[in-house]
Amino acid sequence: MKTLLVTGGTGRLGRPTVDRLRAAGHSVRVLSRRTGPGVMTGDLTSGDGVAAAIDGVDLVVHLATGQGRRDVQQTRNLLTFTPRTTHVIYMSIVGIDQIPLAYYRYKLEAEHLVEAHPAHTILRATQFHDLLDQVFALKLPALFAPAIPLQPIATEDVAARLTELVADPTPGRAPDIGGPESHAVPDLARLWKSARSSRRPVVPVRVPGKIFHAFAAGAAQVPGPPYGTITFADYLAGKS
Repeated sequence: MKTLLVTGGTGRLGRPTVDRLRAAGHSVRVLSRRTGPGVMTGDLTSGDGVAAAIDGVDLVVHLATGQGRRDVQQTRNLLTFTPRTTHVIYMSIVGIDQIPLAYYRYKLEAEHLVEAHPAHTILRATQFHDLLDQVFALKLPALFAPAIPLQPIATEDVAARLTELVADPTPGRAPDIGGPESHAVPDLARLWKSARSSRRPVVPVRVPGKIFHAFAAGAAQVPGPPYGTITFADYLAGKS
């Protein structure tokens, strides 16, 4: 079993990942700006406390996301204090090299930083069910749904894959993972509307430009068999 540091361990993906890693017998440290049991206090943005948190670990699971430029800075700081022989697993997003979103551009820059670290694994996953739930829950007069296909995945499924990679790290880029089903966003919105008993109408929309075109071309999907087993409908049933 290994001694691990998990960044972003208190977040949407971090919580199920930490639970699975501990259940697998690993000793897990969680890096957080907060203090508490099982937490190593540190700040990835400033670098304060990061060296102490990494000291003596076998592997780092980097799940923290700083949104935009801060994501790049946090990744750079983490790698600065990580010994070159310590393996780093970095969580990323399917399609970031094809979809010209600003956030994806910074995520790709952070990927490149990780690629320069000798011992690394990069795992890309599709959008999380939780994210779609959050977006559909925005207080708007209608469920505005771009007519694009998505293949959402449960954080529990991603956590399971990360736990596999901790046990047997894939050098470089691990195969991308996606959820068990692909749906157009208007169909996902209708599933959400029914599960949440919402009265708002679902309004399919088309958005001009390169971003919409990339999504419409399937850049956010994973070809081949899916990894995830929990559908968006399953997720909604569990959260209702």
